[in-house]
Amino acid sequence: MTRALRTAWARRLRRAPLPVPAEPVPLPDVIAPLAGFRRLAPTRSWPSAHPTAFDAGLASAVLLCMVAASFADAHGPHGPTFGTRTPEVRSLLLMVTAAGALVFRRACPVPVVAVTGALSVAELVAGDPPAPVAMSVVVALYTVASRTDRPTTWRVGLPAMTVLTGAAVLFSSAPWYSQENLGLFAWTGMASAAGDAVRSRRAFVDAMRERAERAERTREEEARRRVAEERLRIARDLHDVVAHHIALVNVQAGVAAHVMDRRPDQAKEALSQVREASRSALNELRATVGLLRQSGDPAAPTEPAPGLAVLEPLLDGFRRSGLPVELTRTERCTALPAAVDLAAYRIVQEALTNVRKHAGAAAKAEVSVVRVGGTLEVTVLDDGRPCGPAPEGAAGGPGAGIGSGGHGLVGMRERAAALGGTLTVGPRCGGGFRVRAILPFEAAAEGDVDG
Repeated sequence: MTRALRTAWARRLRRAPLPVPAEPVPLPDVIAPLAGFRRLAPTRSWPSAHPTAFDAGLASAVLLCMVAASFADAHGPHGPTFGTRTPEVRSLLLMVTAAGALVFRRACPVPVVAVTGALSVAELVAGDPPAPVAMSVVVALYTVASRTDRPTTWRVGLPAMTVLTGAAVLFSSAPWYSQENLGLFAWTGMASAAGDAVRSRRAFVDAMRERAERAERTREEEARRRVAEERLRIARDLHDVVAHHIALVNVQAGVAAHVMDRRPDQAKEALSQVREASRSALNELRATVGLLRQSGDPAAPTEPAPGLAVLEPLLDGFRRSGLPVELTRTERCTALPAAVDLAAYRIVQEALTNVRKHAGAAAKAEVSVVRVGGTLEVTVLDDGRPCGPAPEGAAGGPGAGIGSGGHGLVGMRERAAALGGTLTVGPRCGGGFRVRAILPFEAAAEGDVDG
């Protein structure tokens, strides 16, 4: 029995090992190439922490660029020259107002585009040559595209490009194909495109980060679920393989204490049964704990797992303990899925253990294992104490029998449910209890293939 238990646990651990966390990657090897970027982290996070101050600095930089460009003449005798012209006071006021509007570009990006666009059109209409107030529109369009959605970018950017380019073509003294007009159209278009690309990239990074966080949470939840399921399976198997030995020890010890003075030979036989059952329980516990403490894969099994093929030795053990058991089975119950075979064996074992513990000394049990189509029906009956008040202190109490099991009954239900089957427990008319399990083959076969 111990070798069969070791084989069953070896197969279980090979097929469904406990989830082991992945080996951590050494952090210095991963972070070392990014050491230079780590020094820039405070600089990168400062604009997000102080948006208003950053926008004020950006507005000042744009104002400085506009004022500097307003002193340059693009049509000099030998190319662009600086200091050959001076901007008017009106142009300076428009540039200051447009740059000031950029301070509010995050809070209200679309109104900022409207304000800077209107100021740029006013400069294009009145100035000759106009000051580069349109620089503020480029920054405002980039902000709209990067902080809103694509439809909004189209609705705002396309009219702004059209109005600015049209005003430059209509009111400029240069030809419509001049580089100033084409440059204005190109810069406004590139600002919208760049902002849209930045927004798409930011959305992609956010989605990847969210996906990674969700995957991490899912992985942790899956690991916790698998650990909980494995702990439940370990507890169920330990109960199944040890509980009936402990029950036999308890019963035989009571018999020995009762007949010690009157029939020493029977007491000696009962103590021999106690010794054998306790040795078997200790061996099975040692084998189970040994398998759980192994760090690598267990050795390949050399014997089949417990199943209906070794049902007769199980019943003989109960018969030797004083529980008469009759077995009825069909000859077609030979080729069964491993999961069904093991579940049927454990259900019979636990049901008979409950009979021996709770149904009284004179109880009898009947075991039926029948294959019906694509299911296996396992039935265990006992004729224990009738359902009614029992004498105080009597073994079993009211309704004692198979159904009196605590964790064992839960374990039987879980084994049946894991295979997609059902388990019913209830009293019989005239006394005793009945356990009936229906175990389908199809789900068990799929589980064996998946494993």
